[in-house]
Amino acid sequence: MVATLHLDLGIRSYPIYIESGLFNDNSLLSRHIRGTRVCIVSNEIVHPLYAEKIKAALAGYQLDEIILPDGEAEKSLGNFDKIMSHLLANGHGRDTSLIALGGGVIGDITGFAAACYQRGIDFIQIPTTLLSQVDSSVGGKTAVNHPLGKNMIGAFYQPKAVLIDIDTLSSLPKREFSAGMAEVVKYGILGDGEFFNWLEQHKAQIRAGDKLVLSQMIERCCQCKADIVASDETEAGVRALLNLGHTFGHAIEAEMGYGNWLHGEAVATGMVLAAKLAVSMNLLAASDLRRIESLLEAFDLPLEAPESMGFSEFIRHMRRDKKNLAGKLRLIIPTKIGHSEIRDDITEDMLQQIL
Repeated sequence: MVATLHLDLGIRSYPIYIESGLFNDNSLLSRHIRGTRVCIVSNEIVHPLYAEKIKAALAGYQLDEIILPDGEAEKSLGNFDKIMSHLLANGHGRDTSLIALGGGVIGDITGFAAACYQRGIDFIQIPTTLLSQVDSSVGGKTAVNHPLGKNMIGAFYQPKAVLIDIDTLSSLPKREFSAGMAEVVKYGILGDGEFFNWLEQHKAQIRAGDKLVLSQMIERCCQCKADIVASDETEAGVRALLNLGHTFGHAIEAEMGYGNWLHGEAVATGMVLAAKLAVSMNLLAASDLRRIESLLEAFDLPLEAPESMGFSEFIRHMRRDKKNLAGKLRLIIPTKIGHSEIRDDITEDMLQQIL
């Protein structure tokens, strides 16, 4: 059940631990803390479930906590300021380590706070949702949202370690687990056709929560992301492929209000829209589109954009996407299951046809 991966980024390299019962190892966390002060950042849902185990592993450290409300809407500049104010008011220095205990929202905002506080302090990712375990905790993307765009204010800043205890998935609501599966399926579509086949073959075990299968699945996703990030840390090229479905998905989240559609739900719909665009361009076989839709549907993910969103609502947000260059839209398009491309030849007329 134990897996230890390594993300190779030179002096910024770090391990990714994946294990059932990882929180029971009191020595693991302290290996990656260099000072004597630790601040745990969590939310009101996760903190009561796991904070005591984490604090037991931190006996002997000077410890305090910041507990934020739950939800995507809380990944805000207001809560970023709350973290900064707490660290300053409590005299934290550059030898403090932040612990991000929670899902993607907590990981992103804690990482951004670590990047900014006194120009950079250490932080450790302890992701407790499937989506954060397979995606957002690995790779050093940190950010907060703005009403005009998701993740528009942030930094590339790597953690010292990622600790994934798959036992946390047992407390995850079904909808949150399904949302995480969108990011899992994404890896198969964008660059690992064999993994996509494996997911099709193991749907029942995944839905049933088979720990061995979940551990294998999470390890495969983390390895895929680690390989891509190691070759392109700051998204100058191939790392942009990890945004498959995200240009459409971020538009849905921004338009519908952060948290009304979960990130994974929006990404699932975004991947279907990207695949439909690819079919319309004769770049993707219709049979591959049907397989993509079938696998996403097997994990109870939405395939259709919100009825209230048409072309004008989508394009307003998509024009602000971070991948755009020189005023051109850049989208990730699947050309077959297991291969995707970055395209900058997508016109608004082409988008209007599918939206």
